[in-house]
Amino acid sequence: MSESPETRSLVSASSQLNLMDIDAIDDKEFDIPQVDTPPTLESILNEPEDEDEPFILEDTSLLNTENIDTHSCETSSLASSDSGDRTHFKRRKKLADCSATIHGSVLRHSTLKGISAQIVSAADKVDAGLPTAITVSNVIAVGTSHGLALVFDPNQALRLCLGSTAVGAQYGAVSALSINHDCTRLLCGFAKGQITMWDLANGKLLRTITDAHPPGTAVLHVKFTDDPTLAVCNDSGGSVFELTFKRVMGMRTCESRCLFSGSKGEVCCVEPLHARADLRDHPIAQYSLLAMASLTKILVIGLKPSLKVWMTFPYGKTDPASVPQLAWQFVAVQKAVNPMLVFCRGDVVHFLLVKKDDSGAIHVMKQKQLHLNYDLISVTWINSRTLVLMDSAEKLHVFDRPSQEELETLDIAEVQLVYNSSHFKSLATGGNVSQALALVGEKACYQSVCSYGGQIVYLGTKSVHIMTLRSWRQRVDYLLKQERFVEALALAWSFHEGTAKAVVGFFGEPSKRKGIVADKMVEILCQYADRSLKKCPEQGKIQVMEQHFQDMVPVMVDYCLLLQRTDLLFNQIYNKLVENSVARGVFLECLEPYILSDRLSGLTALVMKDLLAHFQENGMMDSVENCLVHMDITSLDIQQVVKLCWDNQLYDAMIYVYNSGMNDYISPMEKLFQVIGPPLQAGKSLSDEQVVMGNKLLVYISCSLAGRAYPLGDIPEDLVPQVKNQVFEFLIRLHSVEAAPEEEVYPYIRTLLHFDTREFLNVLALTFEDFKNDKQALEYQQRIVDILLKVMVENSDFTPSQVGCLFTFLARQLAKPNNTLFVNRKLFDQVLEFLCSPDDDSRHTERQQVLLELLQVGGVAQFDENRLISLAEKAEFYQICEFMYEKKHMYDKIIYCYLKDSLRKEDIFNYIHNILSIPGYSPEEKQLVWDKALEHVQELLCIDPSKAADLVATHFADEIHPIVDKLVDENLLFQFLKCLLDPREASLNHRVLRLSPDFHELYIGLLCRFSPCSVTEFLQASKDYRLEEAIQITEQHNLHEATAYLLEKKGDIQGAFVVLLKTLKDKLSALTEENEAKMSADEEDPLQRVEVALSDTIALCQRSSHSLNQQQREALWFPLLEAMMSPQKLLKSPGFRHTSETLKQLTMQVLNSMTGFIALPSIIQRILQDPVYGKGKLAEIQGLILGMLETFNYEQTLLETTTSLLNHDLHWSLSHLRAAVSRGLHPRLDYCSICLQQYKRRQEGEEEIIIFSCGHLYHCQCLQSKDCGLPGERPSRWSCYKCTSSSQGGRGGERVAADARRGRTTSLAQIKVASAHHTAFGDAQGKKQPSETTLDAQQCQAWDQLRCIYKGPSRLAILTELCHPRGNEKPGLLNPTHPGTGSIFHSENFQLKLSPPPIVED
Repeated sequence: MSESPETRSLVSASSQLNLMDIDAIDDKEFDIPQVDTPPTLESILNEPEDEDEPFILEDTSLLNTENIDTHSCETSSLASSDSGDRTHFKRRKKLADCSATIHGSVLRHSTLKGISAQIVSAADKVDAGLPTAITVSNVIAVGTSHGLALVFDPNQALRLCLGSTAVGAQYGAVSALSINHDCTRLLCGFAKGQITMWDLANGKLLRTITDAHPPGTAVLHVKFTDDPTLAVCNDSGGSVFELTFKRVMGMRTCESRCLFSGSKGEVCCVEPLHARADLRDHPIAQYSLLAMASLTKILVIGLKPSLKVWMTFPYGKTDPASVPQLAWQFVAVQKAVNPMLVFCRGDVVHFLLVKKDDSGAIHVMKQKQLHLNYDLISVTWINSRTLVLMDSAEKLHVFDRPSQEELETLDIAEVQLVYNSSHFKSLATGGNVSQALALVGEKACYQSVCSYGGQIVYLGTKSVHIMTLRSWRQRVDYLLKQERFVEALALAWSFHEGTAKAVVGFFGEPSKRKGIVADKMVEILCQYADRSLKKCPEQGKIQVMEQHFQDMVPVMVDYCLLLQRTDLLFNQIYNKLVENSVARGVFLECLEPYILSDRLSGLTALVMKDLLAHFQENGMMDSVENCLVHMDITSLDIQQVVKLCWDNQLYDAMIYVYNSGMNDYISPMEKLFQVIGPPLQAGKSLSDEQVVMGNKLLVYISCSLAGRAYPLGDIPEDLVPQVKNQVFEFLIRLHSVEAAPEEEVYPYIRTLLHFDTREFLNVLALTFEDFKNDKQALEYQQRIVDILLKVMVENSDFTPSQVGCLFTFLARQLAKPNNTLFVNRKLFDQVLEFLCSPDDDSRHTERQQVLLELLQVGGVAQFDENRLISLAEKAEFYQICEFMYEKKHMYDKIIYCYLKDSLRKEDIFNYIHNILSIPGYSPEEKQLVWDKALEHVQELLCIDPSKAADLVATHFADEIHPIVDKLVDENLLFQFLKCLLDPREASLNHRVLRLSPDFHELYIGLLCRFSPCSVTEFLQASKDYRLEEAIQITEQHNLHEATAYLLEKKGDIQGAFVVLLKTLKDKLSALTEENEAKMSADEEDPLQRVEVALSDTIALCQRSSHSLNQQQREALWFPLLEAMMSPQKLLKSPGFRHTSETLKQLTMQVLNSMTGFIALPSIIQRILQDPVYGKGKLAEIQGLILGMLETFNYEQTLLETTTSLLNHDLHWSLSHLRAAVSRGLHPRLDYCSICLQQYKRRQEGEEEIIIFSCGHLYHCQCLQSKDCGLPGERPSRWSCYKCTSSSQGGRGGERVAADARRGRTTSLAQIKVASAHHTAFGDAQGKKQPSETTLDAQQCQAWDQLRCIYKGPSRLAILTELCHPRGNEKPGLLNPTHPGTGSIFHSENFQLKLSPPPIVED
């Protein structure tokens, strides 16, 4: 049979462990506590199967999750975006976006067509049945449902057919297969429990084992260990057996030993540790480890030299339908190779590392977990670093173990995987399995997945499939076939850098590997360049073509630079792309970011020429400049580049070319001076372009003098001194190279001074900082200073600011401790004269600031101080005067400077306050300032009265009287006293003084003159004036409202009422007069004035009526009512209808207000006696009477409702309290809780029995002996002894009293009389006669609280008050009286409260 191209040798993939990669393992991943002493098998078998069972380890540190690295890694498939469940798609996409690694296709899926065809043929032709199990070694063995085992060689040829259909009918389907390590023996387990052993060399049946495990159970697993005489078997009863094969005197036998009983927990998966030939001598291999997975836990045991349990691990909470999985693999960890067990049940994968230390102790260490979001049905190692997981949707997930990163997801639903459900349910033997095992078996596919030699074989219903890892070259080629060049390059670069996962196919040293990958990447880049040209749209918009190349060309450039193959980039690739003009342009433009980031510094002459030409053609001159200053330009035509830069104003690039290409640092300066010099000398303003050139020139000079290259980098160290000297020589040239006859001397310094004096001097200052002991540099320094003085002092073209900048610069240099400059002091005097004696006053502020800056940097040492102060005073330079006065500690004179300086007057208050408050000034200095401030206090008040008053209140409180006497301006005095005394100004001035009443009365008089509307507010807010004097003042100024307030405050209610009533009458009188005469439009509405006066009068009457008797109230209200009704007689004509209606409404307002204080009959009688209403018809007073009756009805309804609520509340509370205290009590015991004798004693006579609602029963004498009567109460007030006694002994009484105070609910007590002749408690013949029903302490307390719950009157008093008739003169709700005699409703603390329901014990 010919071999298919897709079929390779099953052992072709190398399974050798690459020990060269051991150093790359992260040790932190495995920093886990160790397990020293595992438990015994007996201890495991005797434990209950609990899902929450913890680790059974003597080393309890492993239980502490804080000591375990349980970091879980979110995984994502980067190769198969269309696979995986949809719920996880968003998360995988997000992770893919943030990852820079491309894994490509990791698994290679092949179908073993030869074996698949023969399986189908055998089922059809010889009735072999469907495939049920598979195992792989150097051969492939497939078990069938009719009991046959088909053995195929590596070339997929059928080599053996073991068994027969007849035997299959007896034994059932093949349920498990296993081949030993040397591929000489095959074990077959059957659905009905039998096990057979076959010789793979000749197909001979060697053993038939029928008694290895209990009958009636299917074989779920049968597996060889590395010892060919030892195997393990797992049946559907959940038990595990050890099978030992022996040959004694030619007889083959098998001994069985139970390792784990299914009665202790059903095992559904077993996995022995297999070591490759090169690891057979591993120190752990001798223990013949076996991992077992039950429904609740994992066990790891050693079969040799004796049976021993090494570890148990519970699953925790898992889905009962999840299938437990186990897989062993030798891995390289911490520079050693040790076995690792991976196990899971559900969606969490655990890793256990087994190692043996130098002392011989075995350690089992838990590694970090892998958390997934899908249920697993298969876990398989494909090599020591890569796992292949299969979920319940039959999707494969490839994971890198060290990083726990998902590399690929592959759907294999088309395989139609074979499941072992029928064997787990033991259908062939009657289905005698537990429901839990049968549920797990729904997804069991243990016998359908097998790995060997770096390959995984999957058994389908009609086919066999194999998964292998692709080599690195195959993975790259796989992407190339799909024309995914960018991903292929990214994957190849990860191979080059050693960051790729699941790598297969590399051999040799790392440097050799990199070379091989680099060659492959060069090949891909060339293909990619060809494809970019081939796939370019031939027609369409130019933007589409540009976008096409913008997506592709930068990739080529990036990888060429990563590989450091600029030769490839600028020769082969550029030569290909240059054929297309769009590709050429995109290529040249994409070089810019690499040049700017210094990843690309050198270009070939051809590419450089094309780059400059392309940028120039497209107007991208800024890009040209940016690139030039980062490139090596020695290969360019310098003159051509300079001309290009100059023509396009690329000054940075021009300077860079001169400096780097010709080491010429002066020519760029000359060129720039030629541009900005002439307009500055002519006094013209510069254009924006020229300003930019000037700024660049200053920066260039600064960099050159500081040893830095322009625009970036540093000047070579050997050239720094030479460059500095050249620049200095250039600056101090007497004339330029091509000087005109009229050119002034020192043109370069003069130009820079005119351009920006301050910045040029800053450049020189920074340069002078670097001068130490260099004699030549110091000479240059003095020379430049002399030139600066000569140019600026002898020339009138410079402004005062520019001259000031120069002398400020000089003052700073002269103030340095190591100064070597010499400047004639006469020059400073000339500058002083220039600044202080100008020809005009146009730049007063500018000149003052310049001189102040000069003095602050140390220039004061260059002047005669007295002369300086004199000139400053003449020039009105008050800041200069302040600076000098402060230097001389003449702080009092500074006040004069602030007063004269119009710009800083407001700051004088802070200055005076600071001098007088802050420590550091002598008492004499403070006294001088204090005197000066007091002398100018009137001027301070003119500046800001509020701040001045604050200052006076703080520092001049004792001088207020003299200050007030000196103030002539009454308005100023008013403002001062307002800020000083008015409490309403306290928010502005944090301090309001308490002065004598004279000042307050003076202020009241001023307030009456300047702000009469605020007088009443002040009188209400202030309390520091005398009433009589204040009344005189307000009466003098005819302020009736204020006078009335003061009279009321004095207690003269009648006097206040007379004043307000007179005011009201005057306004009513004015109202009638103005109605007769036409009212001007500008005046206030007279009706509004009447309303205001009336509201003030009503308010006074209401406030006062509470403290007056009925007669006194009538003396207030009736004159007011009469005053409102009398004008209405004069306004009966139709023209005054509006005014008359308004007055009637106001009269109704008076009536409504007085009904609460005057009896209703008295009001009606007074109305009817009035001529306005008495002589008219009833209709005229109908509105008044109806309004009064409506008010009466409202108040009557309110009274009835309130009375009803109070009566109902009182009745409800009393009825519930009575029910509680009269309820019968049932004792829980039939004996006294103190003497412990029955309540009926064997003696004649009757005895009182006391029962509490808590159920305790006592003899009265016993309670008396324990002093359980409440203190101060009658003897019948009892407390329960047991309930009130505390653990502290004799503090029961205190506790009862405390409980009573806190209102706790305690037991009710009932006293019964019991006769000694009665024997039964429940006899209906009155064996207990109630003598008295009493309340205990807590009921008494509750009753007292109920009675006193309203602070003030009792409920009876409330009801009595409410029932008073409204018409009489006695005090009542509607007839308030004086507080001394008065109504409970006028008490400030009066509140209506509803009592809460009492707590009633059941």
